[in-house]
Amino acid sequence: MIKIAPSILAADFARLGEEVEEIRRGGADYLHFDVMDGVFVPNISIGLPVLKSLRKATDMFIDAHLMIERPLRYVERFCDQGADLVNVHVEADSEENILAALKAIRAKGRKCGITLKPATPAEAARPFLKLADLVLVMTVEPGFGGQSFMFDMLEKIRLLRVMLDEEHPDCELEVDGGITVETAVPAKAAGANVLVAGSAVFGKADRAAAISAIRNS
Repeated sequence: MIKIAPSILAADFARLGEEVEEIRRGGADYLHFDVMDGVFVPNISIGLPVLKSLRKATDMFIDAHLMIERPLRYVERFCDQGADLVNVHVEADSEENILAALKAIRAKGRKCGITLKPATPAEAARPFLKLADLVLVMTVEPGFGGQSFMFDMLEKIRLLRVMLDEEHPDCELEVDGGITVETAVPAKAAGANVLVAGSAVFGKADRAAAISAIRNS
């Protein structure tokens, strides 16, 4: 089943609770919650206070994507504030500390994920696959919304799909960056089953139609 995870980076933050309710009613599966620290990526977004408030306002599955340095410092707090899945970048710390972050998330009873930047090869995910519930492939450079889909990432998605089928078939494969009705087609064909979409959902007046169009493209 293809899951759709609208990114709240593209939402209207002046009415965030209403925006989230619209995509929930529209059939979204996950809510993608992008956290940027201005160090790991050249932008600053949202963090723990927004997550805490949002958790009170919705029962949606929240997929927290931490684009931050040394995520082990914060993963437990994101679990405590209501994230259902906490996703960390393999490039954000040493292998030892990323493994420790995943174990800390699991110890909190939450799901955990890993993310790969465009320049990071698929093989970099291998040490973490047995622990991860989700692997995210960035198909844009992380840090800003509204970028174009990198079609050269499709081979990485295919390689990861093979690795997961061999080692951890229950693990989800997520794609984030430039997802539209058109780019969802090759992403799904390459093996992705969770699609993060920002403006392609929140930029449309009919969110339910937008979600359905991406899912069924």
